[in-house]
Amino acid sequence: MYSPVVAGACADATQNSEGRSESCRDCALNGQRIFCDLPKEALTIFDDIAQINFYSRGTRLFWEGQASHGVFILCGGQAKLSISSSRGKSLMRVAESGEILGLSATLSEQPYEGSAEMLNGGQVKFIRCDLFLNFLRTNGAASLRAAEALSRDYQAVYEQVRAVALSDSVAEKLAKLLLYWCARQGKETGQGIHLKLSLTHGEIAQMIGVSRETVTRLIGEFRVKRVIELKGSNLFVPNKAALERMVNQ
Repeated sequence: MYSPVVAGACADATQNSEGRSESCRDCALNGQRIFCDLPKEALTIFDDIAQINFYSRGTRLFWEGQASHGVFILCGGQAKLSISSSRGKSLMRVAESGEILGLSATLSEQPYEGSAEMLNGGQVKFIRCDLFLNFLRTNGAASLRAAEALSRDYQAVYEQVRAVALSDSVAEKLAKLLLYWCARQGKETGQGIHLKLSLTHGEIAQMIGVSRETVTRLIGEFRVKRVIELKGSNLFVPNKAALERMVNQ
């Protein structure tokens, strides 16, 4: 049987602290993920055809241009998806828990359009191309979920391209990214909106299409103006209004 990842992977046979388990039927997050709310019979088949592993940070799930072997479903953790040009430039986005990776390539039976690498440790389910395609052919509800996932992928890419290509300044690009994070995962605290920063300056640069040096300079400027505060990997946004003015000016 094809093993999609070797380095950095180890089987996770127990339910983790977030409530996920090897079986979708028994998982505490049932109903909260892309295929979790399928009928019981379909979930049973889904469990039977999926391989589950815990992958550590930095594990590469697949490479850009590699022949598609199947889909990867992030039950936990995050992954960075990246595409690159022949001139060495790259653009990336972060895939969140619940997303399915490699879907478009698997459905079209084409090579993977980009690369996927675990941003932090997480539980991932892998389903081979032939098994996944047959599952969709025989389960209408699953086919609908796959279509919904493709639509979300399209929207995510569309929003990123719009932010990168149509922003008037690099400061606006970074402000949009920070506001997006605030809306998606920010927590209100006495010091402002708290974000856990797991990306390097270089990775942030890849997300907004600028150089690492530019991101480092902008973050420094934002800190001087007290738009953001950094304490290790903890980022606080005490002045969200300032970010919104950068976007709306």
